[in-house]
Amino acid sequence: MTTLRIGVLGAAKIAPAALLKPARDVDRVEVVAVAARDRARADAFASKWSIPTVYDSYEAVIADAEIDAVYNPLPNGLHAPWTIAALEAGKHVLCEKPLTSNAEQARQVAEVAERAGNVLMEAFHYRYHPLMMRAVEVAQSGELGDLQHVESWMQVPLFKRHDIRFDLSLGGGAVMDLGCYSIHQLRSLTGEEPTVVAASAKERSPGVDRWMQADLVFPGGATGKFTVSLYGARALRIGFRVVGSDGELRVFNPAGPQMMHRFTVRRNDGSSRREKFPRIPTYRYQLEAFRDAVVDGTPVLTGPSDSVANMAVIDAVYEAAGLPLRE
Repeated sequence: MTTLRIGVLGAAKIAPAALLKPARDVDRVEVVAVAARDRARADAFASKWSIPTVYDSYEAVIADAEIDAVYNPLPNGLHAPWTIAALEAGKHVLCEKPLTSNAEQARQVAEVAERAGNVLMEAFHYRYHPLMMRAVEVAQSGELGDLQHVESWMQVPLFKRHDIRFDLSLGGGAVMDLGCYSIHQLRSLTGEEPTVVAASAKERSPGVDRWMQADLVFPGGATGKFTVSLYGARALRIGFRVVGSDGELRVFNPAGPQMMHRFTVRRNDGSSRREKFPRIPTYRYQLEAFRDAVVDGTPVLTGPSDSVANMAVIDAVYEAAGLPLRE
């Protein structure tokens, strides 16, 4: 394979930023087909983004022998079944986060990916940007001393009362939409799998969290905390910090550093520095990584085993908060 040909399941709002725009700048990648529940919507989407083939169903995209990989940006509750279907049809899959609705589903998808021998990447785009690569390096290098505390916050005002992110049947909730990032950040920064010790939620509707805060502990002794919100009075707030015995790393906007970011290291001896990173979209780095994994066989950072571990923490947070697991 010299060029990765990708088909899209659904005309999702995230698809242009996550795939279509970066595909224009990433060589050896072509977006060749799309399908949506509404054929007229799919036609309009394909026309706007110069996608040559429109299908009437997701099944038809998956069945196309000329398509190498599938991008799955469907609602959370549809991630597992359509990812499994694509893998079983011999396609590589780039699936939006969270990979599935719960950890058991993630394990099932991981097993299918292993049997198929195809690439499965969960779309934690931020993880592939140089800013996050550097944050992990600093956190784990010993520069900050022994890690004592890691904390993440992702609070995004969302005032659409009937947004699908509040639909329990589709895997909705603040932890599913935003907390999956926060959990993933804390796991990546420490390189360890945490235990959830407490969690509290504010519900948008029965069983659906609009706000969640959870406390964690890591095997190496560090504590952790995250706060996420989809519906609240607080303005946009995205970032994390890593506290060690010798200093602290604080990062603003790891999810979209191409727009703006701050990366500050302060040491207990009084020294401090800021680092700057390319204003290249996170999604471009992600697409390059996906292409390289499929075409050249390079490993991925957000593969099936990572997804299973992340979903296990999400499940534990919901259990600690007394809310049902997504199904």
